[in-house]
Amino acid sequence: MTPTTTSTAGLVLAAATFLLGGPSALNAQSVPTAQAVQIVAPPTIDGRLSDEIWSGMPAITGFTQREPSEGSPVSQRTEVRVAYDGEALYVGAWLFDETPSGIVVGQTLRDASLNDSDAFVVVLDTYLDRQNGFVFGTTPAGIEYDGQVAGEGVGGGAGGGRQQRGSAGGFNLNWDGSWEVATTRDGEGWYAEMRIPFTTLRYGAGGPQEWGVNFERKIRRNSEESVWAPLPRQFNVYRISLAGTLALEAPSRRTVSISPYVLAEGFKDYRVADPEIDYGYQAGGDAKIGLDQSLTLDLTVNTDFAQAEVDDQQVNLTRFSLFFPEKRAFFLENAGTFAVGASRSAELFFSRRIGLTSGQEVPIQAGARLTGKVGDVQIGLLNIQTDDAFTVDDTGAQERVAFSTNFGVLRAYRELGNRTQLGGIFVSRLNTSDASDRNFTYGIDGRVGVGEALTLDSWFGLTSTSQGAALGGTGFNDGEYGFEGALRYVTRDWQVSAGYRQVGDAFNPEVGFVNRRDYRHVNFRILRHLRTESVPWFREFRPHVSGNVFWTLDGFNESYLFHVDNHFAFENGAFFQLPGLNFTGEGLEEPFEIREGIVIPEGTYRNIDWEFRANTNRGAPVSLSGGWGLGGFYSGTRFGPNATLAYRYTDKLTASLRADYFDVRLEEGDFTTAVLRFNASYSFTPRLYLQANIQYNDDTEDVSTNARIGWLDTAGTGLFIVLNDTNHRGSLERTGLVAGPKQRQLVIKYSRLFDLTR
Repeated sequence: MTPTTTSTAGLVLAAATFLLGGPSALNAQSVPTAQAVQIVAPPTIDGRLSDEIWSGMPAITGFTQREPSEGSPVSQRTEVRVAYDGEALYVGAWLFDETPSGIVVGQTLRDASLNDSDAFVVVLDTYLDRQNGFVFGTTPAGIEYDGQVAGEGVGGGAGGGRQQRGSAGGFNLNWDGSWEVATTRDGEGWYAEMRIPFTTLRYGAGGPQEWGVNFERKIRRNSEESVWAPLPRQFNVYRISLAGTLALEAPSRRTVSISPYVLAEGFKDYRVADPEIDYGYQAGGDAKIGLDQSLTLDLTVNTDFAQAEVDDQQVNLTRFSLFFPEKRAFFLENAGTFAVGASRSAELFFSRRIGLTSGQEVPIQAGARLTGKVGDVQIGLLNIQTDDAFTVDDTGAQERVAFSTNFGVLRAYRELGNRTQLGGIFVSRLNTSDASDRNFTYGIDGRVGVGEALTLDSWFGLTSTSQGAALGGTGFNDGEYGFEGALRYVTRDWQVSAGYRQVGDAFNPEVGFVNRRDYRHVNFRILRHLRTESVPWFREFRPHVSGNVFWTLDGFNESYLFHVDNHFAFENGAFFQLPGLNFTGEGLEEPFEIREGIVIPEGTYRNIDWEFRANTNRGAPVSLSGGWGLGGFYSGTRFGPNATLAYRYTDKLTASLRADYFDVRLEEGDFTTAVLRFNASYSFTPRLYLQANIQYNDDTEDVSTNARIGWLDTAGTGLFIVLNDTNHRGSLERTGLVAGPKQRQLVIKYSRLFDLTR
């Protein structure tokens, strides 16, 4: 090899090392380790940290900032101590503060956002697989905040995604574990004390072991985030592969618990002649059985979701289906295990297909779910049986909306280290009253991590439908296929992503979600972080470009969007963007009725529009956020402003008012539509609250009200009193309905967790 060749090869190797593994090399630090102290007598969980066991225990210190000054010491003294006995893990946190008046207490409500207050978070990687974990957090208000991390919080499928309130994969906030936390404050700061039972956690086996662990402290007034195991600022605390380790001895115990419930309700449907109150009673429950310390069997009978949050109203100005996230707790526990596909656009399994149809609840008779690890393989099995369902239309006539159906899911994947995994999934839907009515979905997916910065994702799916011939599919597998490949490259300065997806014209995962078929899709995004370290009140600029294009499989350009923008981020969390410039195109192969009587002819429509978004400091008692879209739309124009006014009084009361408005002016006709949403919550204690969600949709002219009183016990159980009301405010001429009440329901539900573990 010549010197020139050697030099060239060296440069190529150096460049590859920097691009694929550079961040790891640049930030290589020894993984911090800690030892949990075994104790005989447990501390009292009161947040005071005055028990003698804490004072004689070594402190975990050395926290460093992730934001705003990566690698700098935490600005306020922070100490953590960890202990355990045969029942639970105990965590004590001393969160000193030189300016205690500046502590932002936040909202007193379970699982309230930790981004708008001071907070303390524990992440436990109990399998030490460096990808998955349990999250336990709290604020000075003493709330319980818990969730599950899957795949380091990146999300399920090549499309990424975050499961904050229900979407697939990533971080599942809706998991509710059984644990305790208490906090106190004084003139030197605030303090948190946690008790996390071993029965709440899942791990490989009993005995001496090491778990992955990281601790995070948030100081809201500085927008500061500091961690024990150092993290580059481009990653958050869910980057479990960079966590430290905690040595301890865990017991070998099999979890057994039951959560029965009783429910009473009154329902009145004003759309029928001579409406009367229909009283109903119901009982059921869930059981959790640990087959071993890793595998957990969940059972459910007569499942009810009266306490689940209602869906937010949305306005659809597109030709494609809207996505409504899952919010029911039974389906959300371990939901990341079942996530395969492109989040919110082509998911091979989507649990909202079970027990819901067109927004109507379908009775769930019974179900079972098995999740956990067998060796290095994560498995998930789910089987649910639903009953027939009927509804009453606006004329008062009863109609069937769903047949009794059995739903099944089998999922398995193996994690190979450094974010790399390979898996498969099988999903079935069987009409139990008609064996010829069935649907099957088969899929494989994989992820490869290269260094710290580069991640490659892919998935491939096939479907088989009993009425497949009626779908008119063409090509491979009669059009019942879909696949995607994508990459993400993330450093402290750059975010780059790109992907290609193709979906056949008859791809039909009936227990999944597909918002469109018969297309090829290309997308990309390039974003640069530009820090301004010398300006104390301003954090960074984020110039970026992105684009996506859809073609039919015949090559017709259905739509495209190219976006150019710059974000301005302030130290206190405030934000605004330059009006983003969008170059858009919509291609119609056939006329599209966007509103009743307004039909846009086939053709290609190219436009330019501007968008703007901004928000003030959301950690302040009063905050405002909003924006607009303005510009060309099909044959005319669209103006779509939105705004949210949020208010918080101490840590007890929060309220927000959001308005979305659309003014569309087309050659074929004009229309306006709006959605108004008011949310309020008052917390008497961290476990007792009153919530209300009132929405008005200008399309239907309905006012819907969901009000809930929750008196929580542990793991999401407790007493719930729920009022649902739909009131029509429109005119008979426009909607065909007389103004007045449409439906009214009052539900009282009580559930209790009984821990039978021995």
